[in-house]
Amino acid sequence: MDVDTRLLRCFLAVAEEGTVTRAAERLYISQPALTKQIRRLETLLGVRLFSRSRDGMTLTAPGRALAEQAPALLAGWDRALRGTRSAAAREARVLRVGFLAGAANEATPHIVAAFARHRPGWRVDMRQAAWSDPTAGLAAADVDAALLRLPFPGQDTLRVEVLFAEPRWVALPAAHPLAARACIPFRDLWDEPFVAAPPETGGWRDHWLAADERDGRPVRIGAVTDQPDAWLSAIANGYGIALAPASAARFHARPGVTYRPVSGVGPSRVGIAWTPAADSDPVVRDFVRCCLDHRPEPGEGITS
Repeated sequence: MDVDTRLLRCFLAVAEEGTVTRAAERLYISQPALTKQIRRLETLLGVRLFSRSRDGMTLTAPGRALAEQAPALLAGWDRALRGTRSAAAREARVLRVGFLAGAANEATPHIVAAFARHRPGWRVDMRQAAWSDPTAGLAAADVDAALLRLPFPGQDTLRVEVLFAEPRWVALPAAHPLAARACIPFRDLWDEPFVAAPPETGGWRDHWLAADERDGRPVRIGAVTDQPDAWLSAIANGYGIALAPASAARFHARPGVTYRPVSGVGPSRVGIAWTPAADSDPVVRDFVRCCLDHRPEPGEGITS
């Protein structure tokens, strides 16, 4: 019997979350679709995996047995898939580099050009990720290295070198009463609704909400987005404001959105990240060296 790995991932999400509602949110699918997947898996296996009640979903004895074995099975498949893709990229002499919008904008062409000079015949495949994945594919091993905004979930398990820092500014609707100010104290923004990244991004989302710099004042969420275009639209349409790298004023300029400096918040940092397993990979090491060699010098100005 062959079972689609998607069915196992759906099963594990429900087993870990305890409810179809939370599992569906985690998987970004509808509850009816998730329920259908669980029933399909039960039909294929010929067993009941969950006991259903008003309080949620409880694993049956067969369900517990599957929940114990499925993670290792999926992890093994993921390793095999990553290894296959990595081997294909290496054969084609391609280095896969993930990035988030606004990571190392101006520095990136210089880094890629330096790598091409150092590794003739190799190509850098730059892969942009949604903000719902702050590691830009690195955690899932979909890329070999990534240019990221720090901090991000799982940072302690990866190798990270900081390349530079720049101030955090605020993006406001152009008609906002504070948009005319030259610089805005962050405390004047505490009660404003904010456009936020998805909750599952954890500390990365908290950093861009400056959750630790509010003296305990709770954050008001006006909208949740995971792409730059949707983020800009939410701000322009008045659903909220957002902290952003100072360089966003250049790279994400849009009618209806105004960027202003903010006092009272720390800077944003950009880093190059890779997995410990890549420490012995000479191609990744060369790319990291190119990143370090082409980072801006302190006092050179904002480069992002």
